[in-house]
Amino acid sequence: MSTKKLSAGDIIESRCTKCREVLNHRIVAMVEGKVVRVECNTCNGVHNYYPPVSEKEAKAPRSSAAVKPRAASSASPRVPRKDPLEAEREEWASLSPTFDYDKALHYNMNERYPVKRLINHTVFGIGIVKAVVTPNKMQVLFKDGAKLLRCQS
Repeated sequence: MSTKKLSAGDIIESRCTKCREVLNHRIVAMVEGKVVRVECNTCNGVHNYYPPVSEKEAKAPRSSAAVKPRAASSASPRVPRKDPLEAEREEWASLSPTFDYDKALHYNMNERYPVKRLINHTVFGIGIVKAVVTPNKMQVLFKDGAKLLRCQS
């Protein structure tokens, strides 16, 4: 069985970059016997030659040389991250039995509050000051999650 040597003007199958399918193309340019540029017979788009992917190549697993080696720390199975809101609710559940609700201060944005102080907010309810973030902001843990509230510096 003889194979015809390809030349410019011949028809060849190629992956079309516009149609996104393997279609018939006309060879436009060749370099040293290799097809370089083709013209799609369907959309008339001229582009570089992309040979059609055979089924064996598509299904073949990548060689181990092409795969990046995994870091030693990723050898253990991944543990999914906890939802931050769920973590705050768990923290609230562990802290709330120790609260003395009678000692909670009514929240006023023009007051100072130390860390671990119970406050009573009109909208969010009882909360505990977790941290003073900036001179005029504090992070307060409520039953529904942590909130950033204004306070006096």
